[in-house]
Formats: sequence, structure tokens, C-alpha cells
Amino acid sequence: MLYWLKLSHHDHSGRLRPHEHTSYLLLCILLLIVGLALTSFTAYAISPGPESSSLSLTGTVPGKPPTIAATIRSPTPQQHFATSPVTVSGSCPAKTLVEIFKNDIFAGSVICNDSGIYSLEIDLLIGQNVLVARVYDDLNQPGPDSNSVTIFYDALPSQADPLAALDFGGAQLLLNTDTVFRGVFPQQTMGVPIDIIGGVAPYAVNIEWGDSTNKVVPRSDTTQFTTTHAYSKPGTYQISLQASDAMGHVGFLAVAVIVNGQPAAAGSTSTPGTDTTNKLLALWPLYAGSVSTVASFWLGERREKYLLHKKGVLTSI
Repeated sequence: MLYWLKLSHHDHSGRLRPHEHTSYLLLCILLLIVGLALTSFTAYAISPGPESSSLSLTGTVPGKPPTIAATIRSPTPQQHFATSPVTVSGSCPAKTLVEIFKNDIFAGSVICNDSGIYSLEIDLLIGQNVLVARVYDDLNQPGPDSNSVTIFYDALPSQADPLAALDFGGAQLLLNTDTVFRGVFPQQTMGVPIDIIGGVAPYAVNIEWGDSTNKVVPRSDTTQFTTTHAYSKPGTYQISLQASDAMGHVGFLAVAVIVNGQPAAAGSTSTPGTDTTNKLLALWPLYAGSVSTVASFWLGERREKYLLHKKGVLTSI
């Protein structure tokens, strides 16, 4: 039998090792550093914004205006129309505002979509109409004009009948308003000045705001008037104006409105900074538990040393 394979029990001497397994000093320093950092971040997260007496300034540095012009692909040059309004469409720099002019008169505006395409219905003047499209950036800086397209609106005799749905014969009815509506905020009342040109009083102007609401405004003359509206959410809206007069003439105008801000996520009720604050506050119980654990181990070890010393196993604590 191999005697050197025999196992024997080694009696414990009861003496402490020169270096203990747990360095409580290092743990306390780490916990102190973590506690200070957690306190600082939490205080910063829950601190209020600028005080009422403070002044906060924000601004936008103007960049270069658009360098790419829109194009008019439809209608085609020298095309004749017997009815109005007509659809104007073409290409444009994405997300710019496209304004259409007829004989240098504002005819309507629309936002260029992400694919670089726009489409807008406009009223025509009886006779020759020279169409031009112009793009504007977010700072209302204009880009170059598009190619000009000359078309014609031929009012037919039947359109002079007061019962016709779209009658521009005789005293033609037109609508006009400011060309740009920017910088509007949700819940902020926006005023839209409207000019009625031509036609025969009295008038009725139907305003569709683009957010499923509309308003009908009766008018007894062509004096400029202002109608107001407030949008509940940010985004881009298309206002459609349609007027009719005592003779059955109809005028049409469509303009774009840009309401500032980003749409809120569906079902989201949190405010900026709330999520960060909640996460920081949730870390405090974990930190307190870590401190309690270290303290418990330290006290337990001290108690064990005390009991061993009392039994005479240890000569010192």
C-alpha cells in the first residue's frame, strides 16, 4: 500500500491570516465614490429648468438658400382648359415649401414630399396663365424659379349660367392670402387674412383647416377679413379655401401651414427628463442594499472575532 496516498486531518490553529479575504476599506471607498456620483446625477436630473428671472436664447444660423429649382411637368405648355381649378405637379427638393404663381399672382402652396414630388390644385385666370413654381427652405429663403409654363383657361358660355358648379364667366371670383404660414406652435391661435377679389356680393367662404375641421364665413363685401384657428398637434397641414358668390361663381385656394414641433409618440405621457430621473431614483434602493450588505458582513466578522477571542481561540481582535 502506498502510504503517501493516505489522507490525514489537519487541525486548525485558530490563527488569523496576515491578510484577510475582504478589504473593507477598499469597498467603503468604492461605495463612497458611487454614492457621490449617484447623488450628483440625481440632483442634476431633478433640478428645475431656467428660473423665471433667467434668459434663455436659441437661434438658427441661416444656411445657403435652395440651389435646386422646382419643375412644372403638368400641365404642359400651351395647354387649354375649359374648367378650373387644375392640378399643377412636378419635381422639387424634398421637404421644401413649393409656391405656385400665375401671372405673378400667388396661386397656392404645398410641401414637397420625401420623394421630391409636389401636386397642387390652383384656380386659373380667364385667358392666359403663366405658371411659375418657387421653392423655400425652413428659413423662408427662396430658391431659383422653375421653368415657366403658359396655359390658357377658356371660360365657356355655359359657365356663365348661375347654376353651374364652377362658373368663372363674367365677374371672375378669386381668393388670395399670405403666401407663407410658418412658426406656428400647437395650441397657438393663427390668423389667416383672406382677400376676396371680384364676384358679386354676398359671399360664403368655406375654410377646411386640414385637421378634420372646417368653418364657413359669410361676407357682405370684398373687404379683407381674418379668420383664426389653433392646431392641437405639430405637423404640416393644407388649408383649402373655397368661396362662392351670389351669381354662383366659385373661387379656390390651397395653402400649406407648418406647425412647429415633433409629433408625440402614441400613448406617450412622459415629459423630457422624466425617464432619466426615474431610472436614477430606482438605483438608490440597490445602492442602499449594497451598503447594508457590506456593513452586515463587517459586523458579522467583528462579532465572530469577538466570540473566538472570548473562547480563547484568538489572542487579539
